[in-house]
Amino acid sequence: MTHPNALRVRGAIAAMITPFRKGAVDQERLRALVEWQIANGIAGIAVCTVTGEGPVLASDERSVVVSTAVQAAAGRIPVIAATGTNCTATTIELTQRAADLGASAALVTVPYYSKPGPKGIVHHFEQLGRASPLPLIVETDPARTASDLSEVVLEKLADISPIHGICDAVGDVRRLAAIPIAHLARFRWFTGNDLTASAFAAQGGDGLISPGANILPRLFSSMQQSAQGGNLAGALAILDRLMPLLKVVGTDRDPVCIKLALRLLRGVDDEVRLPLVRADRETEAAITAALEPFLGRQAAAIPMRF
Repeated sequence: MTHPNALRVRGAIAAMITPFRKGAVDQERLRALVEWQIANGIAGIAVCTVTGEGPVLASDERSVVVSTAVQAAAGRIPVIAATGTNCTATTIELTQRAADLGASAALVTVPYYSKPGPKGIVHHFEQLGRASPLPLIVETDPARTASDLSEVVLEKLADISPIHGICDAVGDVRRLAAIPIAHLARFRWFTGNDLTASAFAAQGGDGLISPGANILPRLFSSMQQSAQGGNLAGALAILDRLMPLLKVVGTDRDPVCIKLALRLLRGVDDEVRLPLVRADRETEAAITAALEPFLGRQAAAIPMRF
């Protein structure tokens, strides 16, 4: 069963940061970041994710971020809004609001903190599926949620037509290889792990929802295109270039390191919101060293302008 408005996107999707200025969402910078991502070949953007500090955005700020991104994208690429919470009613409300603001799809986490069992997870998504005007991408990250998508749960989710895709943020490509063929065919499969994205694509994955694409969108886009086009050697060559940076930034989708890298490369303010704090000097020195090969013209083919 497929949603009539199923999202057609493959490749690298940037899990966008939310730029702040003096404690408020910096809409001007966000528009510039979206434009820069599009100019550098990104396939789509996701906003209000963990990388975008979605958990600490107020309800009205979420609306500002989604509407600003949608307006900046202007239909050129899909805008995916992260709307998942551990409350079914709140998740439905945020998803419906994202639709009203023009989002193309919703990225919805397996409910966290409450630790629901398989029945609770299924009922959560059944309720959301009945209410959602948007195609849904279900994100699973057991390290954050303490719950995973079992084969039994996936079988039930396959009957919920708005669920378009699954984003597996674990980073273990063996998980994709173990998925039954029927489920592989039913869903689009995305990874949230930059380090294993090429191997994930080689196993048949459809795309990457990438924190690292904030920093070097052209390279992440090229890496995914190469891997999905069968040029694994080319994808791995790009990954080798990115590896020193990815090792420093990490795979935890941490906006602190990503914003610092963007400040060093692009002059973007690295302000984050508590309980996060700016990176320390040791981390800054490590990221500066890792960015050295990209500080010149290699940083991106298209400059970002504010």
